[in-house]
Formats: sequence, C-alpha cells, structure tokens
Amino acid sequence: MARRLLQRLGYTVLTAADAAEARRIFDENSTIDLVLTDVVMPGASGPELINQLIEQRPALRVIYMSGYTEDANIQHGVLKAGIAFLNKPFTSHTLSEKIREVLER
Repeated sequence: MARRLLQRLGYTVLTAADAAEARRIFDENSTIDLVLTDVVMPGASGPELINQLIEQRPALRVIYMSGYTEDANIQHGVLKAGIAFLNKPFTSHTLSEKIREVLER
C-alpha cells in the first residue's frame, strides 16, 4: 500500500522484503534520500537496519512505521524519542506530510 501511495505522489520507490534485501538495494543505489521502514520486519528490526545504513550515510533521513503506537515502541526501548514515526494504518495525506516534514529538516 505504501509503495502505491508514494508512487502516486510522484516518488521513485524501491521496495525490499526483508533487511538483507534492503541493505543490498541501499548499497546499489547512492541516490536514496529517505528510508521508510517498519519497526518489526524479517531479518532485523527497523532500528537495527537503520543503524547499519546510517553508518554508511550519516545524513540519511528515516521514517519508522508500526502498528504499535510510538509511545509503546519508545517505552519498550525499540525506538528513541524524537524520531519520525507513522502509526499504521495511515492515509496518503499523513504519509505525504510526514515525508515532506522529514525531507525538509
């Protein structure tokens, strides 16, 4: 769903089924401006994946998404306060606003 929403908004979207595929795609594409990742996914958590990617590109912009609330993720130590976060389900408008906010930081 997110891929279709982003493509309709005019973004070029690269998708990955798991953390290993995401790392490979990231390594092969130096023009990635933003990563949208689920907090929980196959192969590694979203935060683990992002820590690896940020080692390569410290200025990488990131949005986490989860079916769990932001507070629950922070309280359980999964995410740090102040990160860009989207609760699932989200609308195309909410997604668009969050991307714009993160890209303009």
